[in-house]
Amino acid sequence: MDVEHKLERKIGSFQAITINMAQMMGAGPFITIPLVLSVMGGPQAMFGWIAGAVLALLDGQIWSELGSAIPGEGGTYNFFKAAFYKRTGNLMPFLFIWSVLLATPLTMSSGAIGLANYVGFFFPHMTALQMKLIAVFVTLLAIALLYRRVSSVAKISFVLWMGMILTVILVVGTGILHFDPKMAFAFPKNAFAPSSFFKGLGAGMLLSIYDYLGYYTSAYMGDELKEPGKTIPRAITWSIILVALIDLLMNIGIIGYVPWKEAAKSSNIGSLFMTKAWGAPGGIIITILIIWTCFASVYTGLLGASRIPYNAAQDGVFFKKFAHLHPKLKFPNYSLLVIGAIMVVCCFFNLTTVINALMAVQIVIQFMMQIIALTVLRRNKPNLKRPYKQFLYPIPSVIAFIGWAFVFISSGSNAIWLALLWTILGILVFLVRSLFKHDEWPFKNNRKEI
Repeated sequence: MDVEHKLERKIGSFQAITINMAQMMGAGPFITIPLVLSVMGGPQAMFGWIAGAVLALLDGQIWSELGSAIPGEGGTYNFFKAAFYKRTGNLMPFLFIWSVLLATPLTMSSGAIGLANYVGFFFPHMTALQMKLIAVFVTLLAIALLYRRVSSVAKISFVLWMGMILTVILVVGTGILHFDPKMAFAFPKNAFAPSSFFKGLGAGMLLSIYDYLGYYTSAYMGDELKEPGKTIPRAITWSIILVALIDLLMNIGIIGYVPWKEAAKSSNIGSLFMTKAWGAPGGIIITILIIWTCFASVYTGLLGASRIPYNAAQDGVFFKKFAHLHPKLKFPNYSLLVIGAIMVVCCFFNLTTVINALMAVQIVIQFMMQIIALTVLRRNKPNLKRPYKQFLYPIPSVIAFIGWAFVFISSGSNAIWLALLWTILGILVFLVRSLFKHDEWPFKNNRKEI
C-alpha cells in the first residue's frame, strides 16, 4: 500500500481499553436491567450477568489469539480469510461483511434508541416518531464527530469514556449508600427450580451478552494500534472484567434499593433509581449522564464498524469504494457514511426486535464460525506467530461454542429465522457474484492457501 494511504498507529493500550469500554457501557445496562429481571423473574437475574461475563471472557480468549496473530483493519474478516480461503475461497469473509451490513447498524441503532428513550424522561409526551427522529439525529452527530483524524477520535473517545465512568460511579456509589441486602437477595419461591431457571438464564444471557458487545472493538483497528499483539489481548480482557464488575454492581445496587418487581416494570431504571434516592435533581443529573454514555457507545461503535469493510474492499472481496481513505484525514470515510446511513434506517425499528435480531445474526455468522476458524488455524498453520495463545486450549473454545449455541436458541424463532435467511441470501449473492469474478467460485480444488 502507498505510504500516503496507510492508517496511522496512534492508539495505545489504555486508549484501546477506553474505546472498548465506551462501546460496551452504552445504553445496555440501563435498558436491560428491567428486561433481565423480568425474563428471569427476580434477583437471580444477577446470574444472567455472571453467565454473560463468563461467555464474553471465553470468547475474548478467541478474539485475543486471532487478533494478536492476524492484526489489521477488519478483525473477523482477516481471521476468516486466513482460515477458510483454501477450502471455500472468499465465501466466509464475504458472509461476514454481509452480516456486518445488518448486525452492526442494528447494534449501533439500539444505543441510539436507548438514548432517545432517556430523552423521554425530560419530554414524557413525545410521540414514537419524535423519539425515532432523535435516534436519527444522534447517528448523524456521531458521524460528524468521527469525520476526523484517528488521533483526534481517540481523544474524543477518552472524554466520552470519562463521562461514562462518572455515570457508573454515581450509580454504584448511590447503590452502596442505600443498599439493603434483604431487598437485593429477595429471591422468589422456586427461583432456582431447574426448568424455569435455565429457561430464564438463556434469555438473560442473551440480554447480558448484548451489554458486553464491543469488547472486541479494538481488534477491528489493528493497523491503528501500537503493538497490536499486546494491545488487543489487554484491551479485550480488561474491558470485559471491568464492565462485568460494573454491570453486576449496578444490578445488585439498584435492586438493593428499588424493589425488583418495580424495577422490572421501569422503562428508565437509571432515572427512577436516582430520583428515588436523591429526588428530582438526582434524576436529572443521571439522565443527562446516561444520555452521554449512550452516545459514547454509538460513537465508538461506529468508529470500529466503519473499519470492518476496509480490508475486504482492498482485497477485492467487497466493493472498491469501501477501500477509500479520506485524502487528508486518513480514515475510511466512505465506509463510515454507508454504515451510518444503514443505521439511520435501523433506528425506526422496535428495540426488542433489534436486540434479538442482531444477536442471532452475529452468533450464527461470526461468533460460532470464528471459534471454528481458530481451530482450523491451529491445525493448518501451527507456525503462525501468536503473541497471545488461548489458555487451556481447546477447553475455552468448546465451552464458548456451546454457550453461543445456547444463546442463539434463546433468541426466539423470529430472530433465528432472520439470521438463517440472511445467511442463505448472502450465500446466494456471493455465488451469483462469483460467476462474474475470476477465482471467486468457493469450491475450487486447486486454490492456494494464503
